[in-house]
Amino acid sequence: MDRELLERLFRRAVDAAQPQHAIAANLPGPPKGRTIVIGAGKASAQMARAFEAAWPGAIDSGLVVTRYGYGVPCERIEIVEAAHPVPDAVGLAAAERMLALTAGLTADDLVVA
Repeated sequence: MDRELLERLFRRAVDAAQPQHAIAANLPGPPKGRTIVIGAGKASAQMARAFEAAWPGAIDSGLVVTRYGYGVPCERIEIVEAAHPVPDAVGLAAAERMLALTAGLTADDLVVA
């Protein structure tokens, strides 16, 4: 294979894996109840922003924790930056808050993680 073909294939693969493409194509319908968004990891802030852009319904609450320096602005989902791969106190507090967000959910609610 020539280098140009391999580079083109690589760029297409990377583009297809971008959250704004992958998330929009795989969303469920809005629930009868609440929509809660939680997440953790280096890509979680980018994924949260892509979810906000693609989601047709309300987002009742959302919190994702990402590595320091990986945060991006979101309108309806809170982004917290914390240590990675070894959690720090900020990450622990964010995880505890995520658990609190999911308390009291019913079968009518949707948690997107």
